[in-house]
Amino acid sequence: MLSRRVMIAGKVQGVGFRAWVQDNAREHGLLGWVRNRYDGTVEAFFQGDDMAVEGMLDACIDGPLYAVVSGVEVFPETVDLALRQFIIRPNLGDEG
Repeated sequence: MLSRRVMIAGKVQGVGFRAWVQDNAREHGLLGWVRNRYDGTVEAFFQGDDMAVEGMLDACIDGPLYAVVSGVEVFPETVDLALRQFIIRPNLGDEG
């Protein structure tokens, strides 16, 4: 099992990026989450089969139709055994 956190920069908010990530991650059987950040980036956490995670990371380089990705940073993470599905989290800063 592989876990990675990714930061995606560019025109990635307001273009359906989070929903696209969620749909693709679920299709590939991944667990984790995705959210918008206050700085205009999208952050996601992917966990699952090594090839599925790597495929999702590659897909994020292009993103959905109206996105323009200018950068993708990938960070290794430890496995989170509490994850049960792939969700869209509240925007960073909207948690209260």
